[in-house]
Amino acid sequence: MNACVIGAGTMGAGIAAHLANLGLQVTLLDMSRESAGAAFERSKKVRPPHFYNAEALARIRVGGIEEDLNLVAEADWVCEAIVENLDAKRDLFARLVPHLKNDAFISSNTSSLPLSLLAEGLPESIRKRLVGTHFFNPPRYLKLLELIPTEETEANEISRITRFLEEQVGRRVILAKDTPGFIANRFGMWAMFHAVHTAEKLNLSVEQVDAVCGPFLGRPRSAAFRLNDIVGLDVMSFIAGIMAERCTDDPQLATLKHPASMNALMERGWIGQKSGQGYYRKEGKELLAFDLKTQAYRNVQEVNFASIGAVAKKPLGERVRSVLAAKDEAGEFLREHLIPVLAYAQYLKDEVSHSALDFDRVMMWGFGWEKGPFAMIDEIGAEVLGLKPEKYYKDDKVLNEKGKYVARPKEPEFRAITEYPIKEERQGFNVRDLGDGVAGVAITTKMGVVGPELVASLTEWLQAHDQPMVLCSEARSFSAGFDLKFFLDAQEKGDWLAIDASLAALQQLSVLLNQKKIIAAVHGHCLGAGYELATACSAISAHPEANIGLPESRVGLIPGGAGTCRIRLKFQTTLQDLVAAVLLLTRGQVSTSAGEAVALGYLRSKDVIVSHPDRLITDARALALQAEPRSLPHWKLMEGPLAGMIDRALSEGLSKGDLTEHDVCIGQQLKEVFRKPSDFEEALRVEREVFIELMREGLSVARIRHMLDTGKPLKN
Repeated sequence: MNACVIGAGTMGAGIAAHLANLGLQVTLLDMSRESAGAAFERSKKVRPPHFYNAEALARIRVGGIEEDLNLVAEADWVCEAIVENLDAKRDLFARLVPHLKNDAFISSNTSSLPLSLLAEGLPESIRKRLVGTHFFNPPRYLKLLELIPTEETEANEISRITRFLEEQVGRRVILAKDTPGFIANRFGMWAMFHAVHTAEKLNLSVEQVDAVCGPFLGRPRSAAFRLNDIVGLDVMSFIAGIMAERCTDDPQLATLKHPASMNALMERGWIGQKSGQGYYRKEGKELLAFDLKTQAYRNVQEVNFASIGAVAKKPLGERVRSVLAAKDEAGEFLREHLIPVLAYAQYLKDEVSHSALDFDRVMMWGFGWEKGPFAMIDEIGAEVLGLKPEKYYKDDKVLNEKGKYVARPKEPEFRAITEYPIKEERQGFNVRDLGDGVAGVAITTKMGVVGPELVASLTEWLQAHDQPMVLCSEARSFSAGFDLKFFLDAQEKGDWLAIDASLAALQQLSVLLNQKKIIAAVHGHCLGAGYELATACSAISAHPEANIGLPESRVGLIPGGAGTCRIRLKFQTTLQDLVAAVLLLTRGQVSTSAGEAVALGYLRSKDVIVSHPDRLITDARALALQAEPRSLPHWKLMEGPLAGMIDRALSEGLSKGDLTEHDVCIGQQLKEVFRKPSDFEEALRVEREVFIELMREGLSVARIRHMLDTGKPLKN
């Protein structure tokens, strides 16, 4: 599949990278070859990174519109992503017409311009295929895509590109109406401006507002003002200007006028993260906040609203109802901000969307909301909010634009693990029925943490069952690793037998998994003991953004649940590979994506990266139906100076400052597992012995304590 992205700016380069990550061959065109090349080089340095790995980079070729427009003829999909200027887009499309394949997908990545205006003057053969594809930034990380057809776009073309985008581009597609800003920018941007206006009106600080608008409201930690900085005040201003120009009948248009603080920041060029400062600024390790009253930076102030703290763990509707009634600043802000925002959603729903569900999904998938505005109204209660008394969801139906309840779409391919029926509830995991005889073994501990109880109950269950299985997690991550507190408590008691027994049980669970028809479906973090269990399965089905690895050295330890032994087996091709493996574990490297996990050696050729983030369980289930138990490779005794080569590599790392003396100590212990044993069973015993020896080290204990206290590694 070939794609051509025209426009190598922030969005164009991000779209091209995303497509290349997924295996498409991509041509990236800009005004000239030089500008395209420069943009491509910049895109390699973006943080968070656009690209999975070097293979994705190699799938992109760059060119200039003037010199290389003929390359468009090779493309199965042409995605225009130039500046948001109607005349410029029209001119480009006129030039593209002679080069386009008869069956190529044709789209404009616009965030605000009506597609009907862009289609004017184009041949009918193009108009019937033209759609808007509103990606969200950064495309690699945000799964939402608003698809905007015109009245002339043929229904079969809409179906064809929707299927393509969902199956090959890893997007969740929402069909939006061809109105200015569509759903996301028309509503989402308005809500962002409204939060700033409300803060200034109530004399609240950016920290106070962010304390309300983050996880408490079921939204990301970027909350309100951090989100402004991420989006960029210049981008906010640009989109607001287009909305003001094209939505003149909107009674709430005044909200899109610049708040005083935004004007002050923009006048100084402080437009957010890309300029290094906006509503927040980082100075060394200090985080500063922009004071809305003095319009100067000051140290960030900690905010703890008692009204929020009292209900923080309650369900969303219950906690919002409670704080709405509170007499503090949090309650006042909710009354002045949340209620008008939800009322505005009611006003816009039928104009911009086909149903309350589509509207809600845009805010969930594009802005990271736990629930969209209409689900929130239902859960909080329209009567509590003083809004139009309308129920948007009833049973499995949702209110559409015509005021009728229609069945929610059945999308079995996108089912999360929690949507499958529970067959058994066990200690630390649920057994769910995935259909066709496949069992979903779903870890239920916080962050998928592995402890002795989970190991024991999982071992007992696996010994009694042999059907195809998917090992997964109902938590935000597959697994953050083993319970460090267990090890620390045992260390303080001097109970080394308990530590040894827990490691032996984990190792044996790992060996037991080898004997099963089981696929590990990993997402979020797949670390330490979690990775040790996953890599023991027939194969791993990995979410593309999974962080995978063995970071035990960061807490002063080595992988002790057969992880060190398995890495030794995987890298036992040459002495140089084994040295690289020791350094990998000594540094405790963790991948930032599944693609990087392949490059680091954590994922194997038999493992699969699921391109669509919401198909993880579906694809893992399909793999489980074909899975077979697998035997471990033979433990090779390596000839040559392995110990000396490891010593030299560790010494070099120390001299360069890459490793500390305690890192080297850990590396030396890893060396013992790599060189001493004559077979896998002996290696498991040495692995446990080394682990316990490190548990006796004060520097290792300090690392464990620091991680438990701060959540961050200590480099001692």
